[in-house]
Amino acid sequence: MSCLRSILAAACLTLGIVLPTQLLAAEPGLYEMRVYYTNEGKLDALHARFRDHTMALFEKHGMTNVGYFVPTGDNPEQKLVYFLAYPDREARDASWKAFLDDPDWQAAYKASTADGRLVARITETFLEPTDYSPALKVEDKGSRVFQLRTYNATEGNLPALDARFRDHTIDLFAKHGVENLIYWHHAQGMPHADRMLVYLIGHASEEAAAESFAAFRKDPAWTKARTESEEKAGGSLTEKENGVVAEFLTPTDYSPWK
Repeated sequence: MSCLRSILAAACLTLGIVLPTQLLAAEPGLYEMRVYYTNEGKLDALHARFRDHTMALFEKHGMTNVGYFVPTGDNPEQKLVYFLAYPDREARDASWKAFLDDPDWQAAYKASTADGRLVARITETFLEPTDYSPALKVEDKGSRVFQLRTYNATEGNLPALDARFRDHTIDLFAKHGVENLIYWHHAQGMPHADRMLVYLIGHASEEAAAESFAAFRKDPAWTKARTESEEKAGGSLTEKENGVVAEFLTPTDYSPWK
């Protein structure tokens, strides 16, 4: 099915036909996390360009806008974190080529950078959903915070980490008020694809997140699952240094996912 969607998307782009994003990107097989670090004082202008131009042009060219976020609190790096979805890598590349070649994008880019480039640096990470990830459900709930968590598994232990999440962690998260949103691996071809688990969860607030994780960590079912999984693996399933990295994110006003 993914192959058929990719062929359909490429053919429609060639013919100049715009199909609904829902048709092209149903059950996405590939996600892209893009992080834009802006030049000083340019973040608001970048927001305006996405709000007024970029998002609509992404949709025009078959990309699914998933969510747009900034870190909670201060944002000293002046960064924007966002996620797009596609049927597969072939469809992604075709969509981006059409987007970059679009005269409307070129005009918007030229106008927005008349006083200097908005973005100093971009990182991109390609992601594939795990087999236990909930189906993508982009909702605007209006008042929640998102948490992006990245786990670097110890060598050979990503399958064991997946098993612990699949069989225990996600249910215990839900039990303690954590909203399971989506779970990914680094896509094949990305660095450390055999070690990386990346996921998004939702909370009513940062305070609620702290309460949920405190209860989760004290839960005897979690203690048992962690102990048994580590005994079987011969040690921790995540690296000691930067094994778990977490960041709270706030949706922008134009983010579909809130």
